[in-house]
Amino acid sequence: MTADLQLHASPDFVTVLSLAATAYQGQKKNRPSAEIVVNALLQAEKAAKQQRLTYPFESLVGRWRLCFATGTKKVRNKAGIVLGKGFYVPKLVPTRISFNTTQGVDETPNREEIGNSVQIGPIVLQLKGPAQYLGKKNLLAFDFIQMQISLFGRVIYNGSIRGGKAQAENFYSQSVSKLPFFAFFLVKEDFIAARGRGGGLALWIREK
Repeated sequence: MTADLQLHASPDFVTVLSLAATAYQGQKKNRPSAEIVVNALLQAEKAAKQQRLTYPFESLVGRWRLCFATGTKKVRNKAGIVLGKGFYVPKLVPTRISFNTTQGVDETPNREEIGNSVQIGPIVLQLKGPAQYLGKKNLLAFDFIQMQISLFGRVIYNGSIRGGKAQAENFYSQSVSKLPFFAFFLVKEDFIAARGRGGGLALWIREK
């Protein structure tokens, strides 16, 4: 079932997450509490599974800023993981993720790509690599193979990591279970939400 118009039956969690995103952008002063946002994310994830919602990769294309994350924590004497309390990501440390498609040459198919960046003061760390989107599961597997470091807007390092080109060539033959991934469960025009391989939840807002 296509997800675009299927969330009207449970609008509360969408409203909460929309408020969180809007407040984070500075348009409103009052943010929903971390507990409320975590509950909204869990409700959105449950609704996506129940309704078997699917999202096309094209709806993810663009640049997104991390707004809220939970992380996870280990529990002694118990199997599995539990969510952390959740927190709004400090604006002083902007963290961004991007998705795009590269056009194939001749008979080479188009490929998805992922980018991730963190800025700490004048230092910007950027990672890039191939991605593979499994539309039926809303799951994006990826691997970072290139790193760039900038200082005051000047690139001071740009090179391959984790095997570089060789790793990129092997990427599509690897099992998804061995790769980092995001399982998206809510994709709207202005924000997206997913669970990572480690079990944590995240909410990103679109950057215009």
